[in-house]
Amino acid sequence: MSTLDQISSYLVRPDPANPSLSRLIDGVDQHGKPSTASVIEERPLTIYLNAQEIVTAMTIGDYPEYLAVGFLKNQGMLKPTDVLTMVEFDEELRVVVVRTEVESDYEEKLSKKTRTSGCAVGTVFGDMMEGLDSVSLTQAPTRTSWLYQLSHLINRTPSLYLETGAIHGTVLCEADSPLVYMEDVGRHNAVDKISGWMYLNKVYPEDKILYTTGRLTSEMVIKTALMGIPVLISRSGFTAWGVDIARQVGLTLIGRMRGRKFICLSGHDRLIFDADPNAVADEEKKHRRKSGSNV
Repeated sequence: MSTLDQISSYLVRPDPANPSLSRLIDGVDQHGKPSTASVIEERPLTIYLNAQEIVTAMTIGDYPEYLAVGFLKNQGMLKPTDVLTMVEFDEELRVVVVRTEVESDYEEKLSKKTRTSGCAVGTVFGDMMEGLDSVSLTQAPTRTSWLYQLSHLINRTPSLYLETGAIHGTVLCEADSPLVYMEDVGRHNAVDKISGWMYLNKVYPEDKILYTTGRLTSEMVIKTALMGIPVLISRSGFTAWGVDIARQVGLTLIGRMRGRKFICLSGHDRLIFDADPNAVADEEKKHRRKSGSNV
């Protein structure tokens, strides 16, 4: 299968040409001459669980149902055993309502908030570390040839980032094949969309890899672990707490994945070095994400 065939076979990915996700804005360039930029949209989305308002998130607006369900799951407000009776999006009000068969009261959980790091600042309700004690990740080995193949394919995928910049991407992968590509202004939103897609489509995480363009912070590591995904890789760098948590739960954590280079700070004993880095093509300049080390 060719690179283009593999890219076009992704089950879900944003459409860079969708006029609702970006728009052209006129301005001037460094010489004072007229210039036009493609700029990403950003709009509020309010999430309700049953009759309870949970949060208003800033998002680009695509796949609101996946974002809502994934956010609630990653916050511990939806359990795998919960029966959803409705997931409905009101486009005019920018509201997603998720209803379950059994209602619960989350006032106490909502009273404790942690503002997380990064762009489009995220929020964690309750104890950030809640649920990690019960995490049991598979310890299947990861081939470095998969990592190089994924990096190569993902960086060539038509994306909102290549169209507009100012956005993060997250990709769910299986071995060396990307499955689902999501983007948003906040890396946590993109991860939540993946989580929602997995939850609603009953996709199992045990043999999956999660790729992100954002920093490997505590929140990103916790979300990945709670989703049950055993491998997390990024173009960007790490925080020390993110690495500590990854080692605590047995997550394979790989960062600064660009071209032929990467570094693994957790789970390196589970890597199979089956590819010669010197034989891997370096990234072309046009595919390099700007400020990759600090986004």
